[in-house]
Amino acid sequence: MSSATPSHPDSRLQVVKYTVEMSIRRRVLFAVTAGVASLAGAISCGDEPPGDIGYSSDASTRPDVARDGGRDAPGSVDARGDAWPGDASPDRSVDAAPDATPDVAVDSPPSNDCPRVRVSVAAGNSLNVREMPSSGATQVGSLPNGAIVTVLDRVTGETVSGNSEWFRIESGAVTGYVSGAFATCTTDDLPVLMPPGAYYLPLECGTSSVITQGNFGTTSHSGRSKYAFDFGIPLNTPMVAMADGIVDETFDETGPGDNCYNGGPSSCFPYANYVALRHGDGSGSIYKHLNRVDVTVGQFVPRGAVIGLSGSTGYSTGPHAHVMRQELCGTPLSCESMALSFADVPNGVLGKVQGV
Repeated sequence: MSSATPSHPDSRLQVVKYTVEMSIRRRVLFAVTAGVASLAGAISCGDEPPGDIGYSSDASTRPDVARDGGRDAPGSVDARGDAWPGDASPDRSVDAAPDATPDVAVDSPPSNDCPRVRVSVAAGNSLNVREMPSSGATQVGSLPNGAIVTVLDRVTGETVSGNSEWFRIESGAVTGYVSGAFATCTTDDLPVLMPPGAYYLPLECGTSSVITQGNFGTTSHSGRSKYAFDFGIPLNTPMVAMADGIVDETFDETGPGDNCYNGGPSSCFPYANYVALRHGDGSGSIYKHLNRVDVTVGQFVPRGAVIGLSGSTGYSTGPHAHVMRQELCGTPLSCESMALSFADVPNGVLGKVQGV
């Protein structure tokens, strides 16, 4: 992975606060308060928006940086320092609550009526893929809610929530076992990656956020990162895919106790946990500074599925998520960013605010 350090010029920052407010079911409210404009609109959460709306991030729109919340670091801070609240990342993955049953796998012939399974877990959770059919076996991957994967075999293993069936599955480069308590047979086809009709905010419905640094932000969003967004969100906020994608690359080796886990100076740049997706339109997207990664390379991830939990790993001054659409260059940390519109931001409000 690249260890190149982006430019982080020191400059006087204008304070501009963009608040993204999404109600859980009925509307998404987006307001801009900068003494320039205050507009709002409503749209059903997750529905396709009417007309041509969105956040236009062309070169003429240059929102600057707000100082509240975390953002990409402009300069050096202590590599470790005091722990941010909530260092312990909650385990939102699923396969536990086992009954007392020996961890013995008994192979049975593959069934033609179960060529694939669909994952069914609570929103924001992921299903662990294990090396053996037991919740105590080594985890080799994870799958988001709604994922459809190929079944290689059906076996009997540890009983979980009254169900002793496990499926040996294949998802991208990952092969392993998932509990039948959280996966059901389906004859639905495997998803095909198509060009997205639109891109959506990388947050679950009901999540509020402040944009602490927008496009062309003078702290660090210049050069290759000029079209990036920093979302100021608490630790362990679920991050979701902005569009259907295939996981191209992940990094999840920075954890509690590491020097760059709670943010750090420019030397921490290579140590931000991240997920990079490839989309059907030939572009990619990246989600950085994560506390936890919930997907595996080669996996299909539908729009809105959780890809990980936010954090402050790497070159960072506090909890936030650095998100951008980008070209596919083979090295996700070094790719050129691309202009991005969010379809669930009504009326293109930020695109109308200029000279801020």
